[in-house]
Amino acid sequence: MPDPKELLRQLADAAIRAADPSVRVPPILPEPPKKAIVLGAGKASAAMARAIETAWPDTALKGVVVTRYGYEVACDRVEIVLAAHPVPDEAGREAARRILEMAENATQDDLVIALMSGGGSALLTAPAEGITFEEKQEVNRQLLRCGADIGEMNTLRKHVSAIKGGRLAAAAHPARVLSILISDVPGDDPAVIGSGPTVPDPTTFADATRVVEKYGLKLPASVMKHLETAASETPKPGDDIFDGNELIFAAKPDKSIAAAADVARNAGFTVVDLGDRVEGEARDVGREHAEMALACKAGNGKAAAPCVILSGGETTVTMTGNGRGGRNTEYLLGVAEKLDGADGIYAVACDTDGVDGSEDNAGAFVDPTTVARAAETGLSVSDALAGNDAYSLFENIGDLLVTGPTYTNVNDFRAVVVT
Repeated sequence: MPDPKELLRQLADAAIRAADPSVRVPPILPEPPKKAIVLGAGKASAAMARAIETAWPDTALKGVVVTRYGYEVACDRVEIVLAAHPVPDEAGREAARRILEMAENATQDDLVIALMSGGGSALLTAPAEGITFEEKQEVNRQLLRCGADIGEMNTLRKHVSAIKGGRLAAAAHPARVLSILISDVPGDDPAVIGSGPTVPDPTTFADATRVVEKYGLKLPASVMKHLETAASETPKPGDDIFDGNELIFAAKPDKSIAAAADVARNAGFTVVDLGDRVEGEARDVGREHAEMALACKAGNGKAAAPCVILSGGETTVTMTGNGRGGRNTEYLLGVAEKLDGADGIYAVACDTDGVDGSEDNAGAFVDPTTVARAAETGLSVSDALAGNDAYSLFENIGDLLVTGPTYTNVNDFRAVVVT
């Protein structure tokens, strides 16, 4: 039997490789056109642009793609702009302005290729009329702390934007738009990925206002006035601006889970696949998965040991403390708390983009010694949970998972190994 921690790393690596744009994009491309305009945003967008350049060496390409700092991939014909994530900066704002301008200048003879992946919502920032950039930043900050799921967050983002929620496609009309997506959202809804700038938006201003009310957000007065006025709705399904447009998925979370499952089975483990749509408060999901693992260890669970419990999706964290970390390390605190040193159970959780929250780690590991080793350094899982300070705990015991930029993003990957 392989070393459990080594197996966990192999599972995570397999999940990330399965979403590599250099592998996933070329096979789904149509026949190369004579010319095309490439526009995009997200953590995988630069790598996607490079994959198109490599696959279409003779095509006259131009365009602008915005990605997170550190996620640049050298391109020869498409300009790569770097900007901040998860809170937008001026570089992202200027990139969005230029992308919108290029779309507006496209003609009916042009093919516009829109490359969208996770992170696009923050990177592609063009405030709606009457809303300042600083106010848009504040909207993002509050959304990141309130515990809203990604669908709710992007419903609000779309309705305070001049480019999201189908508005980029509206700007490009009558040019034909081919959207190539790498999904980072549960259910793979194109209208949620990057806040759906090139696809119809089924949500409304009323939906956005309900998000504000549900989470008690205290947004700037101009933002609330914009939402309440609801003067300019996003383009809806059935709008003729989408006629002739196409959409292709280059990578999805379920394929990454399947790749990890193959690795687990080849190592002699039974696989329990919980799917790629797991949502909920991160610490609570962690506790639930630890309970499943304990049941498997006891012989009355979903599978007998040795087994691996796999899942994807996107949990949430409701911030009550001022610590450091992200939803994957918070999930692992929930796992560690529930296991409390139980023998023979190990776990990994990571964001496939290489960044958990806003730190330098993709995620972390848990093993039977996690709680005890933390105590030796003067830290406790319960205190870390109370302060939302998962990063500090795992950093102190040397169990952070650091991958560096992965140039892709198919959301979170989690594995619990029961030996």
